[in-house]
Amino acid sequence: MSRHTLAPAPSAAARPGVADPRRRPGILLLAALLLGSAAALTLTVRADVVNPPFQAADDRWLEWMGGPHEGFPAAVAAVLNWFGGPLGAVVPLALLAFLLVRRRWVSAGFLLGVYLLGSMLVVQGLKHLVDRPRPANPMVRVDHGSFPSGHAAGAALLVVLVGVLLIPAARRRAWWIGGAVFTLAMMWSRTWLHAHWLSDTVAGAAAGAGAALLAWWAFSPALAREPAREGGRARSRSRDGLPRPTP
Repeated sequence: MSRHTLAPAPSAAARPGVADPRRRPGILLLAALLLGSAAALTLTVRADVVNPPFQAADDRWLEWMGGPHEGFPAAVAAVLNWFGGPLGAVVPLALLAFLLVRRRWVSAGFLLGVYLLGSMLVVQGLKHLVDRPRPANPMVRVDHGSFPSGHAAGAALLVVLVGVLLIPAARRRAWWIGGAVFTLAMMWSRTWLHAHWLSDTVAGAAAGAGAALLAWWAFSPALAREPAREGGRARSRSRDGLPRPTP
């Protein structure tokens, strides 16, 4: 005669996309440093959009990105430019659909709010506030305002959102390293294509990552309670007649 017992629910740390219920001060500190850096760059550039104090460094970096613009680097830059454009909206929308299908309502709301606030309001607001001229002769189609880089901001923001919502805590260190490499590659591609100054990409990445980290710190308890409720519902269904057999 087989026995039926309830399988223990996986711990929060073992489930992907579960936030720590505690508001970790390290996350808040890192978010403050990144947002503070972005704010300092914003105020500095806005004071003199044509010749900020670090314009010489931006000019030197742009010289290093002079070319030749062909071969493998051109292919990588083209892919990253496309990813930060049309595909940059497809990936968050696909992630949002996944969360809605899984009925992770809190995570879906968190994703939508942070993405709209970070990518749309913060980046576009700073572009209109600063309105810095772009480098001459960009190699791709660009809109107004060079500062900050929307591609760099979107890349950093997406790295944090995916890490928080989909990656198990035990594997996040590898994800953060890979995400940092991806964000740096995006920053390089924007300067290599002469679409942005180097300082534009630094400010964009700092603003995007900082905004996402600040939101993560603020909503960690709510995000952690969501999987706990899912686990409770699963255990209730088991008690109602759908136990999982164990040897």
